[in-house]
Amino acid sequence: MFYRPEDGHGLPHNPFNAIVSPRPIGWISTRASQGDNLAPYSFFNAVAYVPPQVMFASTSAKDDRDGTKDSVAQIRESGVFCVNVVEYAARDVMNVTSGTHPAGTDEFAVAGIAKRQCETIDCPRVEGAPAALECKLTQIVKLPGEANFAVFGEVTGVHMRDDCVVDGRFDVTRFQPLARLGYRDYARVTELFSLKRPDD
Repeated sequence: MFYRPEDGHGLPHNPFNAIVSPRPIGWISTRASQGDNLAPYSFFNAVAYVPPQVMFASTSAKDDRDGTKDSVAQIRESGVFCVNVVEYAARDVMNVTSGTHPAGTDEFAVAGIAKRQCETIDCPRVEGAPAALECKLTQIVKLPGEANFAVFGEVTGVHMRDDCVVDGRFDVTRFQPLARLGYRDYARVTELFSLKRPDD
């Protein structure tokens, strides 16, 4: 099968997200004049080592947020955000925070999630998350499409839960990170294997 996105795919559901998968989930927490916010984004990844940098993309809008969603609007105002890593055990509360709420709603409270203060930025983070990356905004890029924005940040602080650090390595099997697939599907990482590069 081949299709041009501009012509449509002819399938019952869009296959694009299923093709580009699995994708890590950035559980983005923010703080601005309307309060604290927490929302998951599956268009998320690390993009550079030195300095460490991450990005996430927001692809829809709310009527009360001037052409975007709460997270981007909050980051525009504050210049900071935190990426919380989602473990399998937090799948249900993460899903609660994906709901559409009026601007100013604190999803930490809605989902019953405890929060902690970040160290290097004025922003909340998910207490007990396997890891959290405190980030300073570097740029917001408007992408083609009505409400598509890519948010880039430099990591200024890194939290790792003690039980996830084993023999000097961050062990993802200790918490089984949640990944987004296509449609309404998810996966979790439960086992690893290693490959040596040809020049190792």
